[in-house]
This record gives sequence, structure tokens and C-alpha cells, in this order.
Amino acid sequence: MNKAELVEMISKETKMPKASCKNALEAFIKVVEGSLKKNKPVVLTGFGTFEVIKRKERIGVNPATGEKMKIAAKKVPKFKPGKQLKDVVA
Repeated sequence: MNKAELVEMISKETKMPKASCKNALEAFIKVVEGSLKKNKPVVLTGFGTFEVIKRKERIGVNPATGEKMKIAAKKVPKFKPGKQLKDVVA
């Protein structure tokens, strides 16, 4: 499902105009991005948690040449699903 399809599904579920649903979805994304940028997790009880984790520096292999190379440490976003979401999928 892409963003446009998600907006359409939200619109059908809530019986709200697509434009309002699109604005709400974009606002949600912007708020989550802003929170993660400040290194603050976003917890949606039952659904899951968006957070930032730190990856350590590591050694990788260039698939084209087979040469070993150092991959720098970095911060990456992570989503951890909640129990309610896991139960729906299971």
C-alpha cells in the first residue's frame, strides 16, 4: 500500500474528505520525524514505538570487489511493533 492508497483507506474508514486525511497523515509523519530528530521516541500504545537507535561501526564487504571496508557508526530509525499489532498479524 502506498501513501495515496493509505489516504483513500483512511478517508473511507473515517468518512472524511481525502484532502483532510492527506493533511492529517502528512502532519503525523512530520511530527514523528521531528520527535525522532530530537531523539525522542513516539509510543502508540498497542500499535508500536518509533525510536532512534545507534548502530556501531562495523566491517562490511563491497559486493562488487569483495574488498573489506569500514562502515561508519550512525543513527537509524526503528519501529518496534506493539502486542496488539503483533496479535492482528499472527
